[in-house]
This record gives sequence, structure tokens and C-alpha cells, in this order.
Amino acid sequence: MVEKRKLICISCPVGCELTVTLDGDNILEVEDNACKLGLDYAQQEIFDPKRMVATSVKVKNGFHPLVPVYTEHPIPKPMIKDVLAEVRKVEIEAPVDFNQIVIENVLDTGVNIIASRNMPKV
Repeated sequence: MVEKRKLICISCPVGCELTVTLDGDNILEVEDNACKLGLDYAQQEIFDPKRMVATSVKVKNGFHPLVPVYTEHPIPKPMIKDVLAEVRKVEIEAPVDFNQIVIENVLDTGVNIIASRNMPKV
């Protein structure tokens, strides 16, 4: 059964509104992409969507009670809630360094959770 989906490509600053024609698990056509990145984006977004995640982690004895963190690489979209639940379990001790690994290989994804700022100890 042929199906059309609309996507907004985020591979470059243009933000093309793609029209993707699918037949089951096959992409038949990608329309309205200004560059070839749209083709790769459509393939990735339809069959294996991934996202970067940014949140915060509790800090004990820090200048602030939370430190911002993010995933080092995009993670599978269906795992976002589980990754956030794992991050909520963590409390780290100050001082925290920029780019410090807070959780290594979160949920066996191969992706680390990284601190995105310094947090001095009080």
C-alpha cells in the first residue's frame, strides 16, 4: 500500500518540507529536498529515528542543585523515556567538569551522558 508522509528535514539550516512516498518498507520517492541530505534524513527518520537528549542531573554540594547534561550522540527515539528515567536516578558530587561523563554507556546504547557545564563545589 502506497503512503505519503510529510517530514521537515533538519539536516541543514534550510529545513525543507519533504514529501516521502512509501510502499511498505520501501521509500519510492523523496520530493522537495533542496540537497541530497534530505534523502538520507528521510531514510533515517522513517526507519530508525534518533534524537539528542538534554536534561539535568542532581548535584550534591554544588553551587547549584542541578547540572545540565546531554547525550554524546543521538539515541533511538523509543528509548528516550527510559534514558530520562535512568538519568533521574543519578546524583553526582560536585565539583563537576565540563564534558565530564556522568553516565557511561547509558542503557547499553553505546552513548554517554555528558555534563555540559562546570559546577563548582560550595
